[in-house]
Amino acid sequence: MKSLLLGNEALAQGSIDAGLSGVYAYPGTPSTEITEYIQKSELARELKIHTTWSVNEKTAMEAALGMSYVGKRSMVVMKHVGLNVASDVFMNMAVSGVNGGLVVVVADDPSMHSSQNEQDSRFYGKFAMIPILEPSNQQEAYDVMFYAFELSEKLKLPVLLRLVTRLSHSRAGIEVKERRDPNNISLPVDTSRFALLPMNAKKQYDLLVSKQETLIQYSENSTFNDLIPGKDSKVGIIACGLAYNYVMENIGEQEFPYSILKISQYPLPKEKIRSLYRQCEKILVIEEGYPIVEELLHNYFDDDDKTKGRLSGDLPRTGELTPGIVGKALGFHHNSLNPIPSVVTPRPPQLCEGCGHTDLFNTINEVIPEIGNKNVFGDIGCYALGALPPLNTINTLIDMGASITMAKGAADAGLENVIAVIGDSTFTHSGMTGLLDAVYKNSPITVIISDNSAVAMTGAQESTAVGRLHKICLGIGVHPDHLKTIVPLKKNHKENVELLRKELKYKGVSVIISERPCVRLSRDQKEQIKARIAALN
Repeated sequence: MKSLLLGNEALAQGSIDAGLSGVYAYPGTPSTEITEYIQKSELARELKIHTTWSVNEKTAMEAALGMSYVGKRSMVVMKHVGLNVASDVFMNMAVSGVNGGLVVVVADDPSMHSSQNEQDSRFYGKFAMIPILEPSNQQEAYDVMFYAFELSEKLKLPVLLRLVTRLSHSRAGIEVKERRDPNNISLPVDTSRFALLPMNAKKQYDLLVSKQETLIQYSENSTFNDLIPGKDSKVGIIACGLAYNYVMENIGEQEFPYSILKISQYPLPKEKIRSLYRQCEKILVIEEGYPIVEELLHNYFDDDDKTKGRLSGDLPRTGELTPGIVGKALGFHHNSLNPIPSVVTPRPPQLCEGCGHTDLFNTINEVIPEIGNKNVFGDIGCYALGALPPLNTINTLIDMGASITMAKGAADAGLENVIAVIGDSTFTHSGMTGLLDAVYKNSPITVIISDNSAVAMTGAQESTAVGRLHKICLGIGVHPDHLKTIVPLKKNHKENVELLRKELKYKGVSVIISERPCVRLSRDQKEQIKARIAALN
C-alpha cells in the first residue's frame, strides 16, 4: 500500500521510521511541512518523538547536537538562508563530530519563490567537509533517511540533506519500510572531542580531513549514485538530485543513447565521473542551483597534473603556512624543516589565580559524583578552561550560546541532572534565545550564569549583561523561586553546593547567577560597574 505524500512529508515519515528521537526546526518555506508532519503524526506522539519550533536555526541545531551527544538520532530542519544563522555550530560540529545520528535537512529555493536569494546549500556541505545527500524524488526522500542516520553514525559526522522547492512541494506514492526503534541513551566514550579548545580542535580537524577519502569511497559505492551506460559516446550526462528526475521525465519509455551518471550523494564519486569523462566527448552537467559540480570537474580532470598545492601534498593540508613551508614547496629548501624545540612546546592555559570561575567549578565538581561526570555543557569564555585539568568540569564547548541549548536537547532526550555553564557576556550574546527555548518547554536543566562583569577572555571589555541578568531571566520567564544568586568564594562553598543540589532536583528550568567580578578588573573598572548597576536600580 502506498501513501500519497509531499516530498517534505515523505522525508518526515522516513525520519520517524528510521528511529528519530527529536526534530528541531525554525519554520521557513519550503521546509516547514517536515516538522509540521511530525508534530501531527500519531505515531510520532506514541513514540514520544520530541518536536520543537526553536527560537532560531542556531538554537535548533545546537539542541539537535545535544540530543545526538547522548546517543539519540536527531534532525534539524530549516530553509537555505536559515543555514546562515546556524553556520557557527554547523561548521564546528563537523569538527567535533556527533554521537547519535544527526541529519541537517535544508530546503533550498531556486527561483526565489519565497526567499531573498538562491544560495546552494551544497557549498556549505563542501565547506564543512561532511557528506551531502540530495534525493531525486519523493521515494528517495523517504528511503534516504534510513541511510543518512546510518551514515552519520558510522562516520561520526553530521550529514547534510538537501531538498529543493519542487521536490518539497510535489506529491508521489511512497512505499514505507519496517520501522526501526530509536536509540537508547549512550553517552560518548570521550567527551574531549566536543570541547573544542585548540588542543582538541586541532586533533579533530586533522581527523575530519583524514576522513575525506573515506567519504569519497562511500559515494563511489552508494546506491544513490548510479552510472547508467549508453551506446553513444558523444555526450555524457551528470544529473544531480531532482535534475535526474527531470532527465528521466524527458526520456520516458524510449531508449536513451547517452550515458547518465545520477548523483545524489557527495562528495562526488571520482571514479564514476572519471569513467564517464574518459568515454564521452562532451559532458553535460544538469544540476539545480549553483554550478558546483561543473566547477569541480576542472579540479578532478587536470590531465596534465599541473595544479599543485594543499590537495596535491606540496603544501600541508592542515595548519597555517610559514616562510619555511612555502620555501620548501618552491624548491628553495630540500631538507626537512627543523622540529620545534621542546623548550617551546605549548602548555595548556589556566584560569587566573583567584578567579571566581574556579570556585564555581569546585562547587559543581562536588556534585558531579552524584549526577554523573558527563552532564556539564560549557560555552565560550574564560570558563571554557574548566574542560582542562585539574578541574575537568566541562564536557562540551561548541559555539557561543550552545551550552544552554545542548543541555536542553540532552534533557529532551532523557538525560537527568543536566547543567549548562555560560558567562554573562556570552549569555547576552547568544544564550538568551536558548534559555527562552528551555523556558518555553520547561526543560529540566540548571543554567549557571558565571557573571564576572566583563568580557574577560578578550581583554575585560564592558559586558552588556552588567546589572541586567536577573531582570532578563525574569523577563524570559524563569520562575522567581528558581532564579538564585550565589557568590563563588571558598567561605560560601558549602551553602553553594547545597543550593545547586536543590536546584538540580527541580523538574524545570532553574537559573543560578554566580556573581563575582573578574580579578583582572582594575579598581576604577569595578567602581564604574557599581555605578552602572546603581543607575539601573
